[in-house]
Amino acid sequence: MHTQVAIIGAGPAGLLLSHLLHLQGIESVVIESRSRDDIEATIRAGVLEQGTMDILNESGVGERMRTIGALHHGVELSFDGKRHRIDLTELTGKAITVYPQHEVIKDLVAARLAAQGQILFEVSGVALHGVETDKPSVTFIHRGEEARIDADFIIGADGYHGVSRASMPGQEQRRDFQRIYPFGWFGILVESSPSSDELIYAQHDRGFALVSTRSPTVQRLYFQCDPKDHVDNWSDDRIWSELHARLENNDGWKVNEGRIFQKGIIAMRSFVSTPMQAGRLFLAGDSAHIVPPTGAKGMNLAVGDVKLLARGFEQFYKQGRDALLAGYTDDALRRIWRAEYFSWTMTRLLHTFADATPFEREMQRAELANIVSSRAMATALAENYVGDF
Repeated sequence: MHTQVAIIGAGPAGLLLSHLLHLQGIESVVIESRSRDDIEATIRAGVLEQGTMDILNESGVGERMRTIGALHHGVELSFDGKRHRIDLTELTGKAITVYPQHEVIKDLVAARLAAQGQILFEVSGVALHGVETDKPSVTFIHRGEEARIDADFIIGADGYHGVSRASMPGQEQRRDFQRIYPFGWFGILVESSPSSDELIYAQHDRGFALVSTRSPTVQRLYFQCDPKDHVDNWSDDRIWSELHARLENNDGWKVNEGRIFQKGIIAMRSFVSTPMQAGRLFLAGDSAHIVPPTGAKGMNLAVGDVKLLARGFEQFYKQGRDALLAGYTDDALRRIWRAEYFSWTMTRLLHTFADATPFEREMQRAELANIVSSRAMATALAENYVGDF
């Protein structure tokens, strides 16, 4: 088959790009190693920046987000026995929406299929060819048969472990920047009413904790843990004991308990790989960069990449110019490194480092105190949190 843009990966980056290209009359085909059920059932949190919300709304896939997503105008920082609210909307004029990533994927899959868009699920053996020419192609196995897509461009949106980044030509010139953190997040999903109207980020000597709401009946909670730990080592009672200790102060507020129906541990890293393009191959989303979840930037960075690529392809196909595509890496990295900085800052600020000196721990508390007592510092945090599309 032939298409204008071949997209590897049916995550938020690949699906949204395919959707935006369709709105511009540009053809694409998406291939994905997992099944539709798998990608729609893999539960992952999602905090959407104002710019991401705007793109979903403007492109016609924001109805469910507006209906079942939780619009938040602030977040809370908890430390030294007190909670402090950062009013995002008052400080920036913007808000965020808590709307899980798999729900965004459901919306985008439905939109592509309704428009007769091609998404090939459960492919294997993906290989890229001729990406340094003007006639690149992708080969793979689909439904037991060999298949090939000839395209004008290939987008690698297949995540950190995908084949796209490894297929970039000029590997000896690539630069990878990485920080592996010595802790992870233990995450749970709980059947209960919300403990808080807004997200709570808690810094505690026992480790970081986070309260997030999925729906009126489901909470998502996290706490800092050893990334090599195992969920079987944590009984429900032990989990609740840890969350109560890290989150509760002396004001009478308590975390709402309920039936825990999902447990998982996620490792944490900061990662950037550059360049994000070579010839007719472009990387987007987690295939090029990863942030620790503390800054709530992962899916938003993927959307930022896609926005740049959509503009670049529109210019290429409608004006015959490639200036935006040629500048994709530089344009994308400006936003990526700012988000990497913010995510690293939030991670450093809120987590307990086993090797931290007493002086360094006092510096954490001093910085948090400065943020909640200085409008300028609170505004800087709020501006980074809501994003800058």
